[in-house]
Amino acid sequence: MKLQSHTITQGRDRAPARSMLKAIGFTDEDLRKPIIGIANTWIETMPCNYNLRDFAVKVKEGIRAAGGTPMEFNTVAISDGVTMGTEGMKASLVSRDVIADSIELCARGYMFDGIVALVACDKTIPGAAMALLRLNVPGVIMYGGTIMPGKRNGIDLTLQDVFEAVGANAAGKISDEELLDIENKACPGPGACGGQFTANTMATIMELIGLAPFFSGSVPQVDPAKMDVAFRCGQVIMEAVKRDLKPRDICTRAAFNNAIASVAATGGSTNAVLHLLAMAREAGVDLEIDDFQAISQRTPLLSNLKPAGKYTAADVHTAGGIPVVAKYLLEGGFVDGSTMTVTGETFATEAMKAVPTPGQQVIQPVSNPIKKSGGLVILRGSLAPHGCVIKVTGIERKGQRGPAKVFEREEDAMKAVTGGQIQPGDVVVIRYEGPKGGPGMREMLGVTGAIMGAGLGDSTALITDGRFSGATRGFMVGHVAPEAVDGGPIAFVENGDIISIDIEKATIDLEVEEATLAARRAKWTVPEPKYKTGVFAKYIKTVGSASEGAITSKIF
Repeated sequence: MKLQSHTITQGRDRAPARSMLKAIGFTDEDLRKPIIGIANTWIETMPCNYNLRDFAVKVKEGIRAAGGTPMEFNTVAISDGVTMGTEGMKASLVSRDVIADSIELCARGYMFDGIVALVACDKTIPGAAMALLRLNVPGVIMYGGTIMPGKRNGIDLTLQDVFEAVGANAAGKISDEELLDIENKACPGPGACGGQFTANTMATIMELIGLAPFFSGSVPQVDPAKMDVAFRCGQVIMEAVKRDLKPRDICTRAAFNNAIASVAATGGSTNAVLHLLAMAREAGVDLEIDDFQAISQRTPLLSNLKPAGKYTAADVHTAGGIPVVAKYLLEGGFVDGSTMTVTGETFATEAMKAVPTPGQQVIQPVSNPIKKSGGLVILRGSLAPHGCVIKVTGIERKGQRGPAKVFEREEDAMKAVTGGQIQPGDVVVIRYEGPKGGPGMREMLGVTGAIMGAGLGDSTALITDGRFSGATRGFMVGHVAPEAVDGGPIAFVENGDIISIDIEKATIDLEVEEATLAARRAKWTVPEPKYKTGVFAKYIKTVGSASEGAITSKIF
């Protein structure tokens, strides 16, 4: 093996570097071996990433057993669930690119021969994947795992239930005591949010795109078997280094198509659109927002998972794991089985090892899908010329037409919902929450959960240039592009304007005469940036459109 780490560790001139590394216990023998960086997103601010330090110990054991030398380092993580509905939520999407940048910096600085990224909460997963694709050194993604469901009156709970309970409480449908009881029982221990929300959607993607070993993602965080997964990931990275198997060898256009199919088949988060577009830019793969529409339309919905379905992410594990989804999609001809995975085996070889648990009802075979097409629809029209996204899992309505109620920020919309100001038939518009305008494209789970909890989910719609949590359900349209701060049409909507959404035609239109819009546009001025110093100010100046993944740099 030709090891780039030897630039740091070998030769006469590197004696000072070796001296410093020996000070913390590394030996000459250690430094002659492949050096594997362990990018750990452990943090003590949420349950999602809480056990990652323990997993790092087992990953290191696996690396050492396979003949390598591990070196652990940390990066940041922002909890969407903790920060939701506050100014702090603006840090979430920004953190994705900070994570990618920080992993890249450490890897370039120390010239690691391979990387294992320990991830869990939403943005840590695509952030790590973006870094691996950017660096293109052998890499493995290890997902920390889902939380177990909470229990109340014999019913499974997730964080989604808490957000919706807030809306129900505001509408007088449940008492303060009931809300507190749901709050206390929904999250029983460590792990990422427990439905097919963003974290578990991205974990599914990482297996089907090939960056994570099959059978690794769906093991819950508190399951003792997760330690075995960690040890195995240490071994897998060493095999990848020996083979010189790199992320861009794995993440081809066909692999991205497989990943999109997995989102469609599992009713996954709309955030997957943003993150896969961003990953594709890092990989040098030509992927556009409309590709999601084409693949979702031809891929059946197979998984009966929350937020719109019945089961939690932990149930995927008991049903046989994420590879069952891969197996069914392969058997139905909806994915390309020839793509490579990080283990050195093809997608088909790994997928055919899956054994669905007899009698399981979590993942349906393609002969009996929940729906004939997947959960994502890309809409275009006069309100979103560059596109926007809606998740139609669990939605029976084919459209919505009604008067706009316009809000300049999420907090104002939340007050309107909880204050009873939204009526059946309204189309709630929340703008200036896009990548630049927010900045950071806040998720709207507080608002969408309140709408559902108030019983308005079947009669209203919500449109935003921001985005949604993977736990969001209902008639919710996000990622409207161009965003308001860039002078997109959403900036010129006024209260009472009629907005029409047609799912079957994949259209979203503002029914206002062009002359009227032109007059409004002429009076409009670009708002002052909400942050003029610090990381948010840098983000505003560098971030691109949601329709291109909201990336802060282009690699090609």
